[in-house]
Amino acid sequence: MTPRRRMIRVVLALAITLVGVIALGVMAPVAAVAWIKVLHVLAVISWMAGLLYLPRLFVYHSQVAAGSETSETFKVMERKLLEYIINPAMIVTWIAGLWLAWQVYGFQGGWLHGKIALVLLLSGVHGFFAGAVRKFGADKNTRGHGFWRIMNEVPTAIMVLAVILVIVKPF
Repeated sequence: MTPRRRMIRVVLALAITLVGVIALGVMAPVAAVAWIKVLHVLAVISWMAGLLYLPRLFVYHSQVAAGSETSETFKVMERKLLEYIINPAMIVTWIAGLWLAWQVYGFQGGWLHGKIALVLLLSGVHGFFAGAVRKFGADKNTRGHGFWRIMNEVPTAIMVLAVILVIVKPF
């Protein structure tokens, strides 16, 4: 499949999701909350799974010779993970999460502001990882496996803090 066709499929899927969220919110606002929470949680799980797996791939990729058959396999795995799972999951997480923050919480609550700050931070980590996919793809990675082992823990730490804020609502 060409990159153009892939992009069309991703945009179409995200447009359908956005239209579905809006339609559900307009047609059945009370029922919409539960379904959009489900969508949000599923998207977060998918996003986190990708963000936890991608740096693990970087650990292994940084230990093989650039241009080798194994390196080329890692490039494909990293790119597809980012394009097909991580990017769409992040977008759906943001769409559903912002809708919930607006409709359910009215953007009120210190815990919600803290969670949004953590999600912004996680989005920055996501962007950093996307840049790393491009660097690995061009055989220009300059970081060793030790760095990627540490970076593998960053999404976990952010996730733990976000879950605490959502469940405990400490402020």
